[in-house]
Amino acid sequence: MNEKARLEELPYEECLEHLREGRVGRLAVVQDGFPHVLPVNYRLVEASHRTWIAIRTRPGNIIDQAVLQVAFEIDDIDTGRQRGWSVLARGTLHHVDVDAAEFRDRFDPEPWILEERDAWLAIDPFAITGRRLDPPEQEWAFDALGYL
Repeated sequence: MNEKARLEELPYEECLEHLREGRVGRLAVVQDGFPHVLPVNYRLVEASHRTWIAIRTRPGNIIDQAVLQVAFEIDDIDTGRQRGWSVLARGTLHHVDVDAAEFRDRFDPEPWILEERDAWLAIDPFAITGRRLDPPEQEWAFDALGYL
C-alpha cells in the first residue's frame, strides 16, 4: 500500500537557501482594495544579521506605488512527480537610496529588463516560511515520465 503525500514546513535555513539560489519571484501588493501578483527579479541580501529582498522597478508603476505591507513568493513544482516547495516572505516594502554606501553592488537584483528600472526597493521581511510537498511512495520504481 502506498503512503500518502506529505506536506511539511521547511526549516528557516532551507527557506533562505532557496531565496539565495533564485532570481525570479512574485510580489503580491494591494491596489484599490484588490490583490495584484507580479513577477519580479530579486536578490536576497544578508548583512549584519538582517535579511532583505531587493527589487528594482519602473518609477510610478504599481510596485513603486504599493502600500507598505507586501508578500513575496518563490517556488518550484515538479508536476510529473507531484512534488514541490514554496517559500513565502511577508514584510514591509521600503524605497531605498541607491546612492547609499555600496548599495548598488550589494542590492542590485540585475533585472532582466534594465530600461527604466530606476526605483529601488527592499522588502524587510517579518516572516519567512516555506512548505514542501513530497509525493506518496510509488509502487513502480521507475519514473512514468521516462516512458512518455
